[in-house]
Amino acid sequence: MTHTQNLADALAEHKVIDYLLKKIGAEANKQDIECYAVGGCVRDLLMHRITTDIDVMVVGDGVRFAGDLASTLGIEKIIPYEKFGTALIPYRDYQIEVATARTESYEKDSRKPTIEEADVETDSARRDFTINAMAIALNRDVYGDLWDPFGGLQDLRKELIKTPLDPAETFDEDPLRMLRAVRFAAQLQFSVDNAALEAIKTERERIEIVSQERITNELMKILESPKPSVGLLLLHETKLLEIILPEFAEMEGIEERDGFHHKDVLFHTFEVVDNVAEMTDKLELRFAALVHDIAKPKTKRFRKNVGWTFYGHDEIGARMLEGFARRMKLSNEMKKYLQKMTRQHLRPISLAQEGVTNSAVRRLLVDVGEDLNDLLTLCRADITSKNPRRVKRYMANFDRVVKRMAEVKEKDKMAEFQSPVRGDEIMDICDIEPGPLVGKIKDAIEEAILDGKIPNEHDAAKEYLLEIKDEYLE
Repeated sequence: MTHTQNLADALAEHKVIDYLLKKIGAEANKQDIECYAVGGCVRDLLMHRITTDIDVMVVGDGVRFAGDLASTLGIEKIIPYEKFGTALIPYRDYQIEVATARTESYEKDSRKPTIEEADVETDSARRDFTINAMAIALNRDVYGDLWDPFGGLQDLRKELIKTPLDPAETFDEDPLRMLRAVRFAAQLQFSVDNAALEAIKTERERIEIVSQERITNELMKILESPKPSVGLLLLHETKLLEIILPEFAEMEGIEERDGFHHKDVLFHTFEVVDNVAEMTDKLELRFAALVHDIAKPKTKRFRKNVGWTFYGHDEIGARMLEGFARRMKLSNEMKKYLQKMTRQHLRPISLAQEGVTNSAVRRLLVDVGEDLNDLLTLCRADITSKNPRRVKRYMANFDRVVKRMAEVKEKDKMAEFQSPVRGDEIMDICDIEPGPLVGKIKDAIEEAILDGKIPNEHDAAKEYLLEIKDEYLE
């Protein structure tokens, strides 16, 4: 199959994209300028993947062309970026970005490029990877012709991430491309070219000039990929990991003493992330899997006749995430979620012990609340071992815990637990005004329910309130 035929088949599959590209080409013909679809749009078409981002490059004024194209498409406003010669056109479910064909040059300590207008050959050469350096001609006489000066289609078939020019120069100019190489490898399940890998190792410290927001964004995309460990292992192999996630670089290695050894925490963590990824697309939970053992290096101790321990790594890890989240520019909501998952991740499996009371189960249900299913998913993913019998035993214990939690939850109707006696009733019975005392009495009733002293019913809670109110009123 020829390149053109392969592309024609892809365009036939995506009729809306084909329609839009022809409309764009017709506008370019009207203005007598060269026009191409470029970048990820072309890559995704050739891979027969759904795409809603259409990148267009014109040999001319990109912002002016975007304005004219928007009028043709019935769009009133565009979002221009005059400094970069680009503009965004939101069109129904699609984002059309129009750019001027350009060349870019960078100062050593900045990712902000100096931009000059150029032709299609020069524009293709500035792109990060060969699979993103292909272009589709959109002008009427050559519509659908593939421009592929750096063998991007061949690398696509080889499933290879490779730079169009010298990789060391490519990464030195724009260090974010190192993380993008890892991210594309994870997203597409491709390999990274050996020369590019070596260049990342050499240039890795250049990543320090990249803003934390951009670094975190790429990490999130790695975690969203089908098998995140592909990207995480590349970060480790290239030593980018020790720069962007120094806490994780400390996790690697197995220590043995007196016949006792422990899991390699780093590779265990990567396995847990993959396990979670197989069960859910939820990014927050995949991130929780990444950080749940973050404090193990700090808490590792050896106890004679016991072996290696990591006591307190759940609580200490939750505290570490305060500074971690600040450095990584995570939202406050994400930080609190990661802290909750890290702090609680040992509790469900500890309930497998004989003699654990329903009260302990109730407390966990209340503490975790609506995130219970996420916590159970994380705990199940955390069961890793090369010994199938051990995994089977742990899973059986865990299944018993889940069953017991469901029984307690159903029995006590604890899904949205709060005192059956509300604040207004407490104030009326105790003849007190709104204030902290109302909350203290309400907490005492909830504690009694959690401890199993009274059932989670209104009449029992009211009777208990009558018993204790004088103690609090004094």
